[in-house]
Amino acid sequence: MVKVCILCVGKLKERYLCDAVTEYCKRLTPYAKVEICEVGEYRLPAEPSGAEIAAGIEKEGAELAAKIPPRAAVIALCVEGNQLSSEDFSAKLDRLALTGASEICFLIGGSFGLSEALKCRADLRLSFSKMTFPHQLMRVILLEQVYRAFQISTGGKYHK
Repeated sequence: MVKVCILCVGKLKERYLCDAVTEYCKRLTPYAKVEICEVGEYRLPAEPSGAEIAAGIEKEGAELAAKIPPRAAVIALCVEGNQLSSEDFSAKLDRLALTGASEICFLIGGSFGLSEALKCRADLRLSFSKMTFPHQLMRVILLEQVYRAFQISTGGKYHK
């Protein structure tokens, strides 16, 4: 069984997002072991300078990097990443499994994104859209797409 690790910045506070994460983790139980690890969001002033933002991104990045499992395939969620259809995403996860990746680690940055070092460390940079989404909501979107990918791979009805 594959392990799906989601490393993300910040804690979920909204009950409806927590409920959605719980639901998709439950749905993924037959296909993968899901682990979600949160790191603290760097506190910035109300009007942060570019240097303050960069320092925050680097601090969050270092905390995320320290938690990446050693042999995991790493997928960074970032705006400049590749956009894939659900079918292509499913095929990508299948290919990772075929190459021996028993653990897939997804990285979700904070409000200002991921550090350049983390993006360079990633095996794939993935964008879900050219639109901007709250980073907390991205957890739900990611989990739904991972579930959909497993459904596609196994011929499930969910995807249709």
